[in-house]
Amino acid sequence: MTIDSPTETPKVKTKRQPSAAFLKPVTPDAFLSQVIGSEPLSRTDVTKKLWDYIRAHNLQDPSNKTFILADDKLRPIFSGESRLSMFEMTRHVFKHVT
Repeated sequence: MTIDSPTETPKVKTKRQPSAAFLKPVTPDAFLSQVIGSEPLSRTDVTKKLWDYIRAHNLQDPSNKTFILADDKLRPIFSGESRLSMFEMTRHVFKHVT
């Protein structure tokens, strides 16, 4: 809480609510379902499961952890790229959901 002047009421920080668009379930296509399963998931859960897969298969570039090294399952999702920045990843991944 902060008070800027004695006459102001204290400002209380509230927890930010996630956007409803991120919570709406999406269904992965055939390529993405090989990595995260075929069940409908929220966009945040898709990203979490993808990161679980990347870590479990040791696919982060050891010299620069911001890059992902695509294996045979990830390459079709990453538009054929074999190395991709994690900042570009979601752009490619969400082309594979409905």
